[in-house]
Amino acid sequence: MAGEYAFVMKDLRKVIPPKREILRGIWLSFFHGAKIGVLGANGAGKSTLLRIMAGVDRDFLGEAFPASGLRIGYLPQEPQLDASKDVRGNVEEGVAEVRALLTRFEEVSAKLGEPIETEEMDKLLKYLLANPDVKVEIQGYTNGNNRIKA
Repeated sequence: MAGEYAFVMKDLRKVIPPKREILRGIWLSFFHGAKIGVLGANGAGKSTLLRIMAGVDRDFLGEAFPASGLRIGYLPQEPQLDASKDVRGNVEEGVAEVRALLTRFEEVSAKLGEPIETEEMDKLLKYLLANPDVKVEIQGYTNGNNRIKA
């Protein structure tokens, strides 16, 4: 990863027909772990730039690409929420997949702490070994301030 950019933009241009140019000649390159800020007046194209970086908006000229294997998350300014649910219900829906992983991981971990037959222990260990992404996904969502409470 040394020397590899986390994200690159080359001569990026975004035009809204018929001829409103929102972004023009944008060149960006930054390393993994870099902290970036996007500043500008209202209507300057900040949100458009971030949507392009997240891969949500693909209608542009030039190049914009993340490093191979880099995962980018994007939270829109005005997310589509289920009006029939309260805030907690909408958040729960958003973290349901990770919560299911966390619940399964906790179930398996608890079982491994109990006296169980060798056959059952082998089965649980095989599950953990066959699903290493479970631990990685859970760590990604539960470190620092991103805690998910069951």
